[in-house]
Formats: sequence, structure tokens, C-alpha cells
Amino acid sequence: MGTPRWIVAVKLLCVMLLLVPLLTGCWDRLEIEERAVVLGISVDEAEPEAEKEEDEVSHIKGGFPAPQKEMIRVTVQIAIPGRIPLGPGESGGGGSGAESSVWVVDVVGHTIDDAIMNLQQQMSGRLFFGHLRVIVVSDAVARKGLQNLNDYFRRNSEVRRMAWMLISKGEARELMAASPKLERVPTLYLMSTMDSAVKMGKFPNDFAGNFWSNSSKKGQEGLLPYVELMKAENVEISGLAMFKNDKLVGVTQPLEIGAYMGVKGLNPAGYRGTISIDGPEDTVTLYATHRKSKIDVSIRDGLPHFTVTILNELNIEEKISDAFRIENPEVIKEIERKDEQGAQKLHEGLIKATQKIGSDIFGFGEYVRAKEPKFWNEHVGNKGEWQKMYKEVAIDVHIDVKIRRVGMKAR
Repeated sequence: MGTPRWIVAVKLLCVMLLLVPLLTGCWDRLEIEERAVVLGISVDEAEPEAEKEEDEVSHIKGGFPAPQKEMIRVTVQIAIPGRIPLGPGESGGGGSGAESSVWVVDVVGHTIDDAIMNLQQQMSGRLFFGHLRVIVVSDAVARKGLQNLNDYFRRNSEVRRMAWMLISKGEARELMAASPKLERVPTLYLMSTMDSAVKMGKFPNDFAGNFWSNSSKKGQEGLLPYVELMKAENVEISGLAMFKNDKLVGVTQPLEIGAYMGVKGLNPAGYRGTISIDGPEDTVTLYATHRKSKIDVSIRDGLPHFTVTILNELNIEEKISDAFRIENPEVIKEIERKDEQGAQKLHEGLIKATQKIGSDIFGFGEYVRAKEPKFWNEHVGNKGEWQKMYKEVAIDVHIDVKIRRVGMKAR
């Protein structure tokens, strides 16, 4: 006996009802030709007379609601369809190619959203941030606070958390108009510079998402790359931009990036340093290849006490004089001892500098929260109190250096 027709009809109806929701999958589609793809954004302070440039898009001139703030200038790089290099054969140098592959346009606004609305008014396509790779903020804007920028970009679902946020020495918009020789698109050059720095151990893998996450923690502050434009073409990573809450409060030296990564135990290690034993003739260049670190915390005299133990593995890359013999094991031990002294001074100096400005970029406070929760709840409790206490805590640093390779020349 066959299945009744009404049962077959019910089954078909159920299948159709299940398929109906799938038909709405493209209800909000936007064709690529209708998009203005934003690759990079920079934010600077606007000139005093910038309000005269403002369009009446979100408010009447002079009618921006309180709180009144200084205006900002937002510069964006928008991809020109068909001119972005898609493969190795099209990845030629900069110059005029960098100008023709992207459109650089700037607007002013009271907030980042206000500026973006002013920009959208000038675009034929809808601004799309799904391919945003780099956000550059000037030093001056960062020192006044990134709260508005962080709020806007974190709320925007199109913005990737793996985009790079950089702090620029000087005007950030200069980086949007740079003409790199190795890339036709300035934004892609900035992105590849940072990605390569991470691979070579020159910078921690801290994207915008990491910065937002660390800034939200009670026992840690955020950090960002601090970059500088060199000769209108090259970008140099000049240090770590250290924050307290959402404001830039200090900048490290380039070599101190390695010290930060040493405390955190981040690999690969990629920094080099020179060590002199008795004089200029006894100088060698050492290359860090690997590092390990361990952070212990205890409570002493009513305050947290930290012990940081770091193991650095090094190679000898160069010696200044052929007369300096490094085959002797005793000489190797002396080089290790000298490097331990130098590294000790470098790491302790960086930690004390962060304590002076109250910026715990290492996350020592998170160790207290995790390992001494009772002390944290009773004596700290919030980020503001930890910022005060961080200036007073004792932090001991112990460095152990091992030279693994001396090179073929020594054999």
C-alpha cells in the first residue's frame, strides 16, 4: 500500500518552508561596482579655520551639539577599480603608479563619524570598510585620546580586528600620500611592513583588535606601533606607543621593542646588539634567535612583588677585529656575562619607564588578578587603582644568556 497523498503533500510543504528563509540570503547585497572600497584611513588634528570647509551634512554650521571638540581631518585611500595589483606580475614600484591605483581624499569633521558622513556625501558609491587594512593616527590626536575612534571602529562590523592601527610621528595623512618604491599602493606597503616586522621578530603581533582588548582589561594597558615617515617614501618603526586608558603617554626607543618582547616571551626574536669586552677591538654583534620568560608574583609588605626570568638565545653575527679570538669557551662566557649586564639594564629601564607614567603594557596587573585574586579584590579592584599601585610595585629582572652559534668563520 502506497503512502497517502496528503502525507507526501505535507512533506513537500515542509521542505518548501525550510527553503524559503534561504531566499533572503542576499537581501542586503551590494554589488562591488557600487562600493567605494576604503584601504586606509588617517586621522589628524584639523587647522583652526577648518570649520569653514565643513559641509552641512549632519548638522548646521556652528550647531554641533556639546561637548564641543577640536575638529579632525580624516584622509582615506580608496581603491580605484581595475588598478589595484592582483598578482606578482603587477606589484611594481611606486611613483605615479601609487597615485593612479588609489584615490586619496580628505575631509574634516567634529568626530570620526561626522567626518565619514561628510566623505560619503562626496562619494558615488557606498563606503565599504571590509578591506580596511591600516588606520594611522597622528601623535597629537593620540595624546588627546582615542576614545571616539575606538568607539566608532569597534561598533562597525565591517572593520576587521586584524587591521593595523599605527601612531604617526607628525601628520598621519603624509603616510596616506607616501610613494613607496616596492608597492604601488601605500596602504599595502604599510601593511606588508608591519607583517614583515612581526615575521622577523621586530614587533609583537598586536593588531587593532589586540589593542582594544588590552585597553579593556583592568590590569593592562594597550600599545601600538609608533612609526615615522622617512624621506616621503619609507616608513620606520620607531618604537612602541604606550597608552594609559585611551591616551598616548609615552614612546619607547626601537631597541626597547625587543626588551618588551623579552619580558612577554614573544618569538621569533629578531633584534641585534653590540657587546664590547675590553675595548673597541673586542666588540661583537649578537643576534637574538629565541627567548623564554616566566613571571612570578607574590605579596610582600602589602604590595605585589614580581620576578621576571628571561632566557635569551643568541648567535654571534660579527666581530670587529680578526685579532679578537672567540674560539675560547672562556671568551664566550665573558660575552654572555657582558650581554646579560646590558640586557638587564635595558629591560629594567623599560619597566621603570612604564611605571613612571603608570602604563602597565606588560599586563603585570593581570597576573595579580589571576594568581592573587583575594588581594586584587580587597586592595585594587579597578583599573584606576592599579595604575596608581603599579608605580610602587617592585619588579626584579633576571637575565640568562646562552650563545648557541658562533658562525663558520670560527671553526
